[in-house]
Amino acid sequence: MERVTLRIPKQQIEEVEQMVETGEFPNRSEAIRAAVRDMLNEHDEGTTEQTTNKRSWAKV
Repeated sequence: MERVTLRIPKQQIEEVEQMVETGEFPNRSEAIRAAVRDMLNEHDEGTTEQTTNKRSWAKV
């Protein structure tokens, strides 16, 4: 596994921390990995279906 450093808005990190605190994810890294997996799956589905270029994962 590779280490990646990224900058994320404070509000988003607080929301991730909340998911960790409630037990939805064991830690921040796993929550972020799940988000990346979802984004990649959504991209694959959009590519095969040729839907719009709307990216619901690109919310800030």
